[in-house]
Amino acid sequence: MRLVFAGTPRVAVPALDALLRSAHEVAAVITRPDAPGGRGLHLAPSPVAERAAEAGLEVLKPGRPRDPDFLDRLRAIGPDCCPVTAYGALIPQAALDIPSCGWVNLHFSVLPAWRGAAPVQHAIMHGDDITGATTFRLVAELDAGPVFGVVTEPVGPRDTAGELLARLAESGAELLVATLDGIESGQLEARPQPSEGVSFAPKITVEDARVHWDRPAAAVDRLIRACTPVPGAWTVFGQARLKLGPLANAAPDHASVPGGGDDGPLEPGELRVRRSGVLVGTATGPVELGDVQPDGKRRMSAAAWARGLHLDQGAVRGQSAVGGQSAVLG
Repeated sequence: MRLVFAGTPRVAVPALDALLRSAHEVAAVITRPDAPGGRGLHLAPSPVAERAAEAGLEVLKPGRPRDPDFLDRLRAIGPDCCPVTAYGALIPQAALDIPSCGWVNLHFSVLPAWRGAAPVQHAIMHGDDITGATTFRLVAELDAGPVFGVVTEPVGPRDTAGELLARLAESGAELLVATLDGIESGQLEARPQPSEGVSFAPKITVEDARVHWDRPAAAVDRLIRACTPVPGAWTVFGQARLKLGPLANAAPDHASVPGGGDDGPLEPGELRVRRSGVLVGTATGPVELGDVQPDGKRRMSAAAWARGLHLDQGAVRGQSAVGGQSAVLG
């Protein structure tokens, strides 16, 4: 089939690569317009645009997919089908009607669960054991079209959203090619999604990524992993923001954390500095911080961060000796 692929971020590149290796013809690529990036915030093409340029493909970057010039060019290219992976904009009906075989979306969940922009993050945040990827026919309603195929993937106990999404991008790319093969042969038929089990996965904002230490340890752990690498989990120490990497230890029972139970319990957000690390109290018991990044500084281990602030070993309560900073995360 003659294809026009739509995608924008790096996670969509494996799908484009798989299509380029397939028997189908990729005639052009649709992606979001160049956006500010890097230290100088200069306009830069999307990862999909860069890969398409390397492959010598025509790249379309409409400001809005309903723009008449874009629709005219898409009609002129004449795709049989438009596969989509993480394009980042709604496709209007005028564009949906152009390819004879429609638009086929690769979505990183097992639909109808986690429709929306952040399915992998929500799967981790809510403690799902299994997730996956789904191919379906794009319709006007959000991620509600009939399903062609599904692959599943276990969610590991230490998976971050970035790690899980990278695996799904690879397995999903192969699913997308197999779906297009089945459509071309006429052997694959899309089936309506079940009406039960629908859930939504809106974009995770920076404010959503703030850790609330009065929640159970398992929930704190899942939130941090779900927000890694973006938007990045964070907390506050004193008046400064502290970015948090995945926890070094997230045992929900303080007695299970090395050094966690010998000096009594910790209140939510309260710190206990050990030679090898830093514990923080939660609603159910302490967790051990992994890497942290203070505002304006490099990423470092929690132990190095505590040493830099001259926080004493043992339970840290009330006010520290460092400029009157509160020694409680919040």
